Amino acid sequence: MEPSDPKMHYYSTSHIQSLIAQHASTTALLLLPGVHFYTGQAFDIAAITAFAQARGITVGWDLAHAAGNMPLRLHAWNVDFAAWCSYKYLNGGPGAIAAAFVHARHGAVAAPAEGTPAAEDTPEGVDARLGYRRRLAGWWGGAKGPRFRMEAAFRPMAGAAGWQLSNPSVLDTTSVLASLAVFAEAGLDRLRAKSVRLTAYLERLLLTWDVGGVGRRPYVLLTPRGAAERGAQISVRLEEGLLEGVMEALEEGGVVVDERRPDVVRVAPAPLYNSFEDCWRFMQVFHAALVKAKTKQSDNTGEVMEEGPQGENV
Repeated sequence: MEPSDPKMHYYSTSHIQSLIAQHASTTALLLLPGVHFYTGQAFDIAAITAFAQARGITVGWDLAHAAGNMPLRLHAWNVDFAAWCSYKYLNGGPGAIAAAFVHARHGAVAAPAEGTPAAEDTPEGVDARLGYRRRLAGWWGGAKGPRFRMEAAFRPMAGAAGWQLSNPSVLDTTSVLASLAVFAEAGLDRLRAKSVRLTAYLERLLLTWDVGGVGRRPYVLLTPRGAAERGAQISVRLEEGLLEGVMEALEEGGVVVDERRPDVVRVAPAPLYNSFEDCWRFMQVFHAALVKAKTKQSDNTGEVMEEGPQGENV
């Protein structure tokens, strides 16, 4: 799907809806990210879901960058299904288990009607012959009662649990449960409120920091300005050729961020454990990294850095 603003990799809701309408007659499934991995843009899940479903399209969401980042009300938004990892904002660590949401209407398990032909076009999507919506069946998703009887017929548990394929790792599950306990104590709505303030503060620092020593501001912000259109992430696109030097200097300065080649630094102050002071310190180290990388680049090319207006975002 092409963005509405290719230069900034921005997808407006109206642009997405126009593409859905254009291809609705040949589309069975829509799968989008809740938060874009590259720019940090948060999509209007409720509006896009309703628009696509009104045209007969099943809607799923990849919430890898949204889970633990911002409040999600998937059942209220009528999302058909969603999946996400737990190693990012949920702090499960590398290799931690994944998770899935399946709307209650798809997780229904009823007694099959004998002699009834398959009818997957019912409003609930339930195959009347089987008594549940068809799926890729896994042993761990089977009803607990007959699970060890090893019967030929598969009978799933009701709800999202019936879509499981195999048993999860005990250690991975334990790490996620410990993290979720902290989230429950802090409250995601409160964390989101802090996140909005943290990200706004970081954005202001990035746009107004005195960039003396590097000429014109050598970066732009890809992440949308409005709080409703972003999570905890701000993606900073550097001038060409600066990424490697900047990342090396950030690491030396004890700053942990993420890169997306060829030129993007993803900065994500997580509200559960990052502070406003962390944002300020990041800018200090980031500016020093820019000076170092820019100086090295100038030495290699023989260019003279041009000083530009302070605070200009070019």
